[in-house]
Amino acid sequence: MEFDQLSHRVIGCAIEVHRTLGPGLLESAYEQCLAHELALNNIRFQLQHPQPVEYKGYRLDCGYRIDLLIEDSLIIELKSVSQLAEIHQAQILTYMKLAGLKTGLLINFNVIKLKDGINRLVL
Repeated sequence: MEFDQLSHRVIGCAIEVHRTLGPGLLESAYEQCLAHELALNNIRFQLQHPQPVEYKGYRLDCGYRIDLLIEDSLIIELKSVSQLAEIHQAQILTYMKLAGLKTGLLINFNVIKLKDGINRLVL
């Protein structure tokens, strides 16, 4: 699978976090450490970016948050679960649609090798 340059850089940061911490922590710990690693690599991001729902011309703030919005073009959804489920993929695809973005990374840190926990999604 080919990754664009931004996705490749973000995945490199995620691998560094996973290499340092390993699996087994809470999602929130990985989120904070990945944010730190992104900052160290001069990658612009927003943490817990609010994502409203547009419904028939009406904007609803339902409390949805994108874990990491990278350079206003890439959505990162983090998990720390024993196995990704279809609902996790549905969640990031919905966020991508709501945000009008075409690319997202679903990253599960609770794996032995992080490459096994990375899913790239494109609308």
